[in-house]
Amino acid sequence: APAGEEGAGRGEPVAGRGARRSPVLWPGWEEDAGIATVTPKVVRALRPPLTPLPRTENRTTVNKNGIYQFEQASKCKAIQDNILSSSVKKKRYTEDYYLHIVTKLQNCTWIRRPEESMKFRSELASCCDAVHNFIASQNNSPLGSNMSYEVDSKKTILITEDIFKMLPVSSHLSVYPFKTCAVVGNGGILKNSSCGAEIDRSDFVFRCNLPPTVGSISKDVGNKTNLVTVNPSIIAQKYNKLNEKKAEFLENIAVYGDALLLLPAFSFRSNTATSFKVYHTLQEFKATQRAIFFHPTYLKSLAQFWRTKGVKAYRLSSGFMITSAALELCENVKLYGFWPFSKSMEKMPISHHYYDNQLPKPGFHAMPKEYNQILQLHGKGILKLQFGKCESD
Repeated sequence: APAGEEGAGRGEPVAGRGARRSPVLWPGWEEDAGIATVTPKVVRALRPPLTPLPRTENRTTVNKNGIYQFEQASKCKAIQDNILSSSVKKKRYTEDYYLHIVTKLQNCTWIRRPEESMKFRSELASCCDAVHNFIASQNNSPLGSNMSYEVDSKKTILITEDIFKMLPVSSHLSVYPFKTCAVVGNGGILKNSSCGAEIDRSDFVFRCNLPPTVGSISKDVGNKTNLVTVNPSIIAQKYNKLNEKKAEFLENIAVYGDALLLLPAFSFRSNTATSFKVYHTLQEFKATQRAIFFHPTYLKSLAQFWRTKGVKAYRLSSGFMITSAALELCENVKLYGFWPFSKSMEKMPISHHYYDNQLPKPGFHAMPKEYNQILQLHGKGILKLQFGKCESD
């Protein structure tokens, strides 16, 4: 998710533009010799169709169209192979290299591949099992047990009766699996995208770090929110840890309706008290929103899963965490506002967030590696990534 929304930890960014931005190079990446061009394999002439064509049709035109489609498929396969190889190679690539690849990928017709989706969902489930472990619940966090923190892993917290009562009985998010899910990042590419109506038609909408959704921006980002992540640093900085400003906090989150507020209470020990304060504030004022917490074991397992695929970072971004969970919880996943670049494909400057240009803390996430994995998932038909404007109704 993108653009610098702070991540689910201590002031980390989320899927947006990369961890530290440079107009030329991704931070810490070696410069590549140039932008690689994708050359399709030699296209063989297609055999004529087995079914005779009506005499009125121009066979040459039909065959040419067939060859064109075959060429396009070959080109798109080559682009996908190129993305895959770039994630494996030791070389580091420029922002312009990625924009070059994305531009080509955008011209390929996206096709959902159910077999690939099921295969990947099974792989994620065997490692992380979001259905049962994504959220800390009474089922996966027994009363009296000691829970290890995700990042401060040598530290534990006792699941007392008070904490146990705060947890939902089950980690299931209402109706599962959802048919269509939108994961909405906060990237500046959402501005003037006209994606709001499409996002709102999704069965379940995930958002990151309490982003604005009302006013004129709603036509681009939508209003519907079923789950939104909350970085404790936002609560600390903007609402003074809810020691005061409770009314302002409750007023601001009212726009999310009866959404679930997902907090990383058990990632760092310093997050716990603030996360619990959010829970108790919602209870105290009988708010329609409900606070839930990431399960630290799920996040640790997820980090290990992506580490084996080359995503090595101090922490995954919130957007990437949510995308991973959505791939297990939803049949169809579409990503909006995931754009870790400082400019558009037309080379126009793009703000880090659609609501500001505050850059994330450097060195926290591995944005280029995360985005590379998202591009691969898009190319394989496992999820769909919205690159630019949405088609208007």
